[in-house]
Amino acid sequence: MHAQQVPLTRLGFEPDWPAPSHVRAFMTTRSGGVSLAPWDSLNLGEHVGDNTEHVSRNRALLAQATGAQAVYLKQVHGWQVAPLNAHTVQGAQADVCWTRDRTVACTMMVADCLPILVCHPQASWVAAAHAGWRGLAGDGARGVVEVLAETAQSQGLRVADCLVWLGPCIGPEAFEVGADVQTAFCSATANASLEACFRPKSVGKFQADLAHLARLRLAEVGFEKIYGNDSSPPWCTVSQPSRYFSHRRDAARLGGTTGRMAAGVWLV
Repeated sequence: MHAQQVPLTRLGFEPDWPAPSHVRAFMTTRSGGVSLAPWDSLNLGEHVGDNTEHVSRNRALLAQATGAQAVYLKQVHGWQVAPLNAHTVQGAQADVCWTRDRTVACTMMVADCLPILVCHPQASWVAAAHAGWRGLAGDGARGVVEVLAETAQSQGLRVADCLVWLGPCIGPEAFEVGADVQTAFCSATANASLEACFRPKSVGKFQADLAHLARLRLAEVGFEKIYGNDSSPPWCTVSQPSRYFSHRRDAARLGGTTGRMAAGVWLV
């Protein structure tokens, strides 16, 4: 007897973007899994203190719902890129990945950081990135967004043709940062619009708009078709505890831990 199919809507949702029929994508929420508090219930992260059997079961539920084999990477807030195929081992270190292989899904785990999914309207190619502020700012204005553009170009694709979806992340009302973060973005580029993403709060403190920073950086390197997170409250992970995990919201209260969601994209 075959196991009953788990509907993806029980575990999360599909991005609202005009992806072609050969591309599928998902974004999980914290609901629909088997983990107990404080990881309740669809925690996909093995590194956050949760019961490993529960995490394995949660990952199996997602694989059953999507029909895709997610590759879970070791994400380090950098901009290293990994090409994925059927032989890629789980836990390879990267914050950007891409594939032309229909057997795997480019997958990024998040709990306040911004997941970025990319596809092409004709080519069999998809990619994903994990964009915390460090990975987004990068080094000398080269971070995960610039690596995504380079990766598309290396496959003979026009960046302007690609479709981008931004998932939920910490919102501008919740993301307080220091002057070092503002400097990391604004001193490395001549784009004055980036400064508008940092609203002064107190001496040396700012409210940062991570999703809008990503949109500006994406536009700078030639991405034109950007969907998803528009920095409005419904996209904020911190302000919706029943829907999303949030490291900023939960870690201090729960002894430094919280669960992880995932966003993924794959070819069919």
